[in-house]
Amino acid sequence: MNFELSEEQVAVRDLAAQVFTGSVTVERVKEIEASAERFDRALWQQLAGAGLLGISLPEEHGGSGLGFVETCLVLTQQGRVVAPLPLWSTVACGALTIAAAGTDAQRAEWLPAVVSGDAVLTAALAEVGVNDPLAPQVRATSDGDGWKLDGFKPSVPGAHIAAKVLVPAATPDGVAVFFVDPNGPGVSAERAVTTNRELHSHLTFTGTPAEVLGDVADGARTLQAMVDRALLGLCALQLGVCEAAIEHAAGYTSERVQFGKPLSAFQGAEIRAADAFIDTEAIRVTLLQAAWKFDVGRDASSDVLVAKWWASEGGQRVVHHVQHLHGGMGADIDYPVHRYFLWGKQIEDTLGGASATLSRLGKRFAEATT
Repeated sequence: MNFELSEEQVAVRDLAAQVFTGSVTVERVKEIEASAERFDRALWQQLAGAGLLGISLPEEHGGSGLGFVETCLVLTQQGRVVAPLPLWSTVACGALTIAAAGTDAQRAEWLPAVVSGDAVLTAALAEVGVNDPLAPQVRATSDGDGWKLDGFKPSVPGAHIAAKVLVPAATPDGVAVFFVDPNGPGVSAERAVTTNRELHSHLTFTGTPAEVLGDVADGARTLQAMVDRALLGLCALQLGVCEAAIEHAAGYTSERVQFGKPLSAFQGAEIRAADAFIDTEAIRVTLLQAAWKFDVGRDASSDVLVAKWWASEGGQRVVHHVQHLHGGMGADIDYPVHRYFLWGKQIEDTLGGASATLSRLGKRFAEATT
């Protein structure tokens, strides 16, 4: 397959790289990590001004109307600088789900606000136990013209700054996705700090008023597409994390001298770096294949799981290799490379790690042959 990017995609990637590298420094990341919100609002507005928040959203709502591949290119550049932003949750999980499945009124209310940087969205996809986002444990019951939710959702990213949370829930007839105000009645939140120092919230719903996204009859299809985007967005972030981590390792091992020659000249270092490069390229090609199939309307769910397995299994190997190649410097929290390890581990287990992902993939294959 030809995995080369088009001229338009290269332009999107380069613009995103310019915005992120021009604004994100180690000192800036430290500053945001120490803030109350842990959200770089100035950078968020720069992305909005460059048209990158709406790169894949419909033109009639202010976006550029491109595909999900382009959103992945932007997320990859975020991963390269480990910028504290709710880009994955707002765009990949939230806005694109609204664009695909929402009503005209829902699209008109939320998509322009995301494009302009005025709205942050998130999604409550994680589940307790087996952590299968396609089997939500929150229950939705009809309440006159609306709905009410009851249940628990762990580790909701950025809920403390979000205007709305998209919550998958089980209905009497299947599953559907609902809008919930995280600060509204019937919602209680417990603050949590994740491995990569983001703020998440454990949300409990007790008779919480909710608005169904789009048509409740299309809920299963909406949720599957939502999860596919979420997993691919994680793969894109992991690709950026791994790319940049390897570059840090290459620079360090080329400059660090032992026994009269640079570390990069030793066979052991070369092998580890080569293994990390191969894993990173596997993440890249499986991500691009799955995202392309998703964009052209082909069934990509199995390909998405393959990409997520590589992002989890291969990604954790890459960040471990990079830590090892840095020796003691890799454990120094004042040295920037440790953040790539933290982000890599966080992404690895988000919405299921390698074993859980492989199990889901096996289940899909088994169901397809029976």
